[in-house]
This record gives sequence, structure tokens and C-alpha cells, in this order.
Amino acid sequence: MYGLSRLPSNLKRARYWRGHGVHSPFVYAIVREVFMEGVVKGDNRELMIALMDRGIGRRRAIELQNLVEHCKYNTFAIDITPEQMEGYDFVISTLEAGNDVLGPLAQRASELGITLCIMLPSYDRKRDIACQELVKNHRCTSVDNRGYLLLFNNHLPKQEFRL
Repeated sequence: MYGLSRLPSNLKRARYWRGHGVHSPFVYAIVREVFMEGVVKGDNRELMIALMDRGIGRRRAIELQNLVEHCKYNTFAIDITPEQMEGYDFVISTLEAGNDVLGPLAQRASELGITLCIMLPSYDRKRDIACQELVKNHRCTSVDNRGYLLLFNNHLPKQEFRL
């Protein structure tokens, strides 16, 4: 195992491929039923269309639409301020929102019990460091699948998954 830290990121993350090595039933279900699905489950496509209109790729938009269906979220918002978060189940922050709002968004999401999705968490060094700090200080489960970082604020224990 010596030298494991020097392996490329995709090799270190291979242990979670297809959900293997994920010891959380909640996250395992997300990997199998959300990340591995190539088609939209259900009839609602509102979030998928909104994300694709903002330049998010089809695959990521489908995954997030399926996440909304899987977690039974009723309301979502994209690129809002922390003050506007009340009343939503799921909030997405894209690159347009900027890195300086990530900390306040995560804090407010935690207070309200809202799931926060941060698009492109490793886009540049500053954003990567900011997202790593959020995960470190987050009280619940976080899932980073390279395309986006999910910070769940529910009853789950603190766990970190980098898929």
C-alpha cells in the first residue's frame, strides 16, 4: 500500500466503481440508481432542461434529475443566494455563482436541512480547496463524483465519498 497516495485520482477512486466498496445503503442506492442510469426516471424533466439551458452536459443533468426523483425532492433552485434558500429541498450552485458564495450556501443549507449540489468542485485550484474545506467541515454525508459535489443535510452520519 506504500505509495498509494501517488496513484492518479481515477485509480484511487476505482474501488467505488459501480458502488463496490460503498458501505452506506443510501449512497450505494444513489450510485446504482442515479449515477449509473443513462435515462431519466419518471416523467419530470424540469431540472434536466434547466441545467442543460445553463450549459450543463446531458449526462450530469440526467443524473441530477434522477437524484431529485430518487430522493423525492419537491422543489429546487439554481444559483440562488443563501437568503433565498428557504422553501427549497435541493439547491444547485454552478460556476456562475462564484466560489465566494460556497461557504455561506453550505452553512445555510445545513441550517435548513437542504441538500446542496456544487457543480464542478475541482474546476480550478481555488474551487477545489474551497470544496475540500466544505467536505471537511460538513456534518453529514458528502458525495463527490467529479462532476458535482453533493452535501446531504439529513439524518445520515458524517461520511465522505469520492467516486
